Amino acid sequence: MKKIAALLLTSFLSLGMILPVQAGASGAETKKVCVDVKDKEGKVVKNKDGSVKQNCKEMKVHQKLEGTKVPEKK
Repeated sequence: MKKIAALLLTSFLSLGMILPVQAGASGAETKKVCVDVKDKEGKVVKNKDGSVKQNCKEMKVHQKLEGTKVPEKK
């Protein structure tokens, strides 16, 4: 019984070390995109210090894959 418990404990510990490494490796590259905030009239909204107010978001960057053309039927 002690051998089974020890085996289960070691398997859980090894999974706990492996899974975070794999999750970090598959993370997508991100890019910060900011857009100026506009009011209902379409004018740019400014902060108290006079700078333009912006909404910023983190977006994933996708790779564009190159392919070959499909041959035409004859």
